[in-house]
Formats: sequence, C-alpha cells, structure tokens
Amino acid sequence: MQKRDLADLQSFLVVARERSFTRAAAKLGVSQSALSHTLRELEERLGIRLLTRTTRSVAPTEAGERLLRTLAPRLEEIEAELSSLTALRGKPAGTVRITAGEHAAQTVLWPKLSKLLPQYPDIKLEVIVDYGLRDIVAERYDAGVRSGEMVAKDMIAVRIGPDLRMVVVGAPSYFAKRPKPKRPQDLTEHTCINLRLPTYDSIYAWEFEKNGREMKVHVEGQLTFNNLGLRIEAALAGCGIAYLPEDQVRAHIAQRRLVRVLADWCPTYAGYHLYYPSRRQPTPAFSLIVDALRYRR
Repeated sequence: MQKRDLADLQSFLVVARERSFTRAAAKLGVSQSALSHTLRELEERLGIRLLTRTTRSVAPTEAGERLLRTLAPRLEEIEAELSSLTALRGKPAGTVRITAGEHAAQTVLWPKLSKLLPQYPDIKLEVIVDYGLRDIVAERYDAGVRSGEMVAKDMIAVRIGPDLRMVVVGAPSYFAKRPKPKRPQDLTEHTCINLRLPTYDSIYAWEFEKNGREMKVHVEGQLTFNNLGLRIEAALAGCGIAYLPEDQVRAHIAQRRLVRVLADWCPTYAGYHLYYPSRRQPTPAFSLIVDALRYRR
C-alpha cells in the first residue's frame, strides 16, 4: 500500500457515508474539487470504480459498498487505538461527539458537562442537537442519547436521567372557547401544535397509555415546529394544545398559564440513556464524560 492510500481511503469513507462531495468536503476541510480529484486518483490506482457520480448525487458501486463494509470498522479501530494513547499524556484529551434531542441536551447533557469541562481543558465536546434517530456508528458519533426503551440491544446503555413524563397542555384562553378533551381521541377535534421528526420526515404521533392500553393519535393544527421552545410559546399564546415534557412546563402549569389535560393517559417512561457500541474501546476522555453523566439517585 502506498503511504497516501490510507488518507485517500479515509476520504472515500466520508464521501461514501455522506453520499455527497459537498458535505464530505466540508467535513474534511478540503475543497470539493480537490476531494473529487483525490477519489479519482484512488480509483485509478486501484483499477476499479468505487463511486457512481451523477449531477445530483454520489453513491458507492458494488465494489465501493464492499470496501465500505470492510474498511469502516478497521479505520475506527485504528482511530480508537490512537485516541487511547492520550492516556499516556497524563491528562484526558481528545474530541467526544454526542448526538441528542433538544430536551436531553438542555436538561441533562449541558448542566452536567458544563461543570466537568473546565477541569479538563484538553477535552473537546461536540453535541449535535437532532430529533433524528441517528446511526451513531455510520455517522461517527461516540455516543447518542435516547429514552431507555429506544436503545438497541447491541448497544451499551448508561442511564443519565430520571424517569420522564409528557403532558398535554393548553392555555386558559384556548379552553375558554373549547371543551377540554376527556380521551385522546377527542384531540382530533382540537387545534394541536405539531412536532415534525426528521428521521422519516413525518409528523410525530402523540403517544398515550392507560391500564396497559397504548394509543397513538395523529393530531391536526395550524402550527408545526421542530423545536421545543416554539411549541411552548405557541401553547402559552393560546394557539392550540401541545404535547410537551412535563419538566419544561411545570412552572407554567403551577402559575396557571397552562392547563393540563388527559393526565391519566400520560404515565412516566424510562428516562434518557447514553448509548454507544459494545465493541467501542473507551478513551479516558469518553470514560470521564460517561461517569459525569451517569444518573445517581
């Protein structure tokens, strides 16, 4: 193998995952034209086409898919081993990338990690706020955050927060004009504030449970957001009924700016868990972050 092959293979890996020269070039910090030239030279040296290019997209060929499947885990092992060498420096260092939803990032990750990071200036933290159910291995995150029941069984899961509860709320001004819903099905007759999830580019169906009976309701309304804060503001403004984390609106309920309904249909569920691949070799920096986030009653 020529010395430059390893770097070029890393470039191929990013392009194949991103399915875009533009996004891959941004991640690698090089120009799109330079990256395209690098990949063409790699294909010429190997004597086989690895990528199919069109004016709008790029995708691995059959040979490219095979290389991607075998190459990715090996490069990850090399990177993990190199990262583990930081332990020899005496102080934890390196970059840790975590993907999490907005609520988890605001209520769990930041409050805990903001206290840890000043003690370890050589640790760099990247938190990507996203409602999408990301493939943390394919997208090269060190860890992700999901509620307990959503973590895949082949992942290591560490509980980082208490049990959670969602609530259905509306402003007094909204209910002054409409009857309060008594059953989840009644929500179809109300104006509701929706959440759009990016994973399937779909509107989130509100989830309910009572006496072991589970139910999902697709609601309608004038407003749809992909943001927690705007949904709260819209509910406070009387624009409709919202489905929100209880801890984010508890004060509004106590001060009667919001009215809670369907409380008996909204039980608690497993809180947030940090998850990562079982085959991952934790670096000292990652181990510190996991320990800082670990939920202690």
